[in-house]
Amino acid sequence: QVQLVESGGGLVQAGGSLRLSCAASGRTFSRYAIGWFRQAPGKERELLAAITWSSGITYYADSVKGRFTISRDNAKNTLYLQMNSLKPEDTAVYYCAADRTTAQNMGVHAPDYWGQGTQVTVSS
Repeated sequence: QVQLVESGGGLVQAGGSLRLSCAASGRTFSRYAIGWFRQAPGKERELLAAITWSSGITYYADSVKGRFTISRDNAKNTLYLQMNSLKPEDTAVYYCAADRTTAQNMGVHAPDYWGQGTQVTVSS
């Protein structure tokens, strides 16, 4: 059974940084992409970044390009999202998700597997 467990959320001031982690287990992810989504109250869920697990090819949404960096540690089966220059509008619940696809196609349909989410709050 696939498990995705996020950690690293919290409260940070505008301009600050946070690093989210997602520990993945339950299967090999060599044919999967794993990505980060977020959902703010009253807004639709948004794909932020994704990585094709085997190749390391990445995808970024325009809203986070240049501020957020996705990476993975194959040995630890862990995904990361380094978030810099945070803004109040980045406040949301952040989710890790996995799907049998590529990073570029991660947002085509809802991924099969989701983590429980971690809250990120950016104060002004």
